[in-house]
Amino acid sequence: MRTREAVLAPLRHRPFRYLAMGRAATMLGNAVAPIALAFAVLDLTGSVRDLGLVVGARSLTHVLFLLFGGVLADRLPRQAVMVVSCTLAAATQGAVAALVLTGTATIPALVALSALNGVLAAFAWPAAAALVPQTVPAELLRSANALNRLGTNAAMIGGASLAGVLVAGVGPGWGLLVDAATFALAGLAFAGVRVAPLARRAVERTNPFRELREGWTEFVARSWVWVVVLGFLLFNFAYASSVNVLGPAVADETIGRPAWGLVLAVQTGGMVVGALVALRLRVRRLLLVGVLCMFADVPLVVGLAWAPLVAVLVVAAFVAGVAMEQFAVAWETSMQQNIPADRLARVYSYDALGSFLAIPLGQIAIGPVAEELGYETTLLVAAGIILVAVLGMLADPGVRHLSAEPPTAVEPSAGAEPSAGAEPSSPGVPSSPGSSVAAAP
Repeated sequence: MRTREAVLAPLRHRPFRYLAMGRAATMLGNAVAPIALAFAVLDLTGSVRDLGLVVGARSLTHVLFLLFGGVLADRLPRQAVMVVSCTLAAATQGAVAALVLTGTATIPALVALSALNGVLAAFAWPAAAALVPQTVPAELLRSANALNRLGTNAAMIGGASLAGVLVAGVGPGWGLLVDAATFALAGLAFAGVRVAPLARRAVERTNPFRELREGWTEFVARSWVWVVVLGFLLFNFAYASSVNVLGPAVADETIGRPAWGLVLAVQTGGMVVGALVALRLRVRRLLLVGVLCMFADVPLVVGLAWAPLVAVLVVAAFVAGVAMEQFAVAWETSMQQNIPADRLARVYSYDALGSFLAIPLGQIAIGPVAEELGYETTLLVAAGIILVAVLGMLADPGVRHLSAEPPTAVEPSAGAEPSAGAEPSSPGVPSSPGSSVAAAP
């Protein structure tokens, strides 16, 4: 009973509950959106090249504006950044849905709106990631991260399943409309996150470029941070492009659209199970275990190449989901325990910039490469890149030896103090700070 109470302890803090609800709402829609958008483009032109351009445009602007998003999230109240970003994202996704539903969509219009949505995600992502430690005490960070991801992954299961039904039954435009609605709901939830602002020195906020330099200093000060980010530059280049671009194309020729939605839903189900495992997992080398688990993503990509069968892909996707979650919780907890709270959003932005930098390049390039080499060869090359990326991360001693034991305190730099995230009914509670490839708040 005590173990269960400890696992659920973050839910006693109202700011964390609203944060978790908001992120779950966005993930519900984001599980629908990639499937709906992919098949909307394929219905419009039937071109994998066009699909790569549309999804790549969002990833490109996301990457380009991430550093500014990190500075903004360390300057302004993070919950306010989330509210504004979600409101505008609801408008852009609503516009995409309207174009698709009315039959007036064009590739240039979809590229432009996807690019704008990427900008909004760039401002929201560092704020959402860095807001967690303001909502719970430091000793609850690991449980909070696991619960947060449990909620978002559970929402994604329903979203992926719903996407398959909507795309096959009434068309992809309705899926995009659902995504717009979830952003609006998320904005309402984030408005309920009430935390005291971090205390900051005025001189630190006078020069954005100085703030970027400070964030860079924190980022390169720990080898395990930049080595993992470099590894995920390669990992995401291969994984995101092969699954998000070639995956729907392979599914269209083999297992069908509803079955592809099932595969993605099962992968998210694996992530839910993984979050439950992470809630109870207690290992000293948490980051090492998380990185080792990333080997499990290889079978899914190889399965798309060699055995695109429902049974094979469902099993591979489930295992990949469980493994992916171990890394996600390990990474967020490691960052939050070891990076000063008042610089955390900027370090997260460098993390996301490096990790996501190759995604738009991979998404744009994989279409022409696959047309030249064929789907099978392209997917096998992607699997090889994933293997190299994971081995490279494991080569760093910092990754292998970083302890999961929280430090006595991770104080904000230069006199700044983190604020308590507990509810008013919990006085005296100490305060405390994600595709792999999460791209939205």
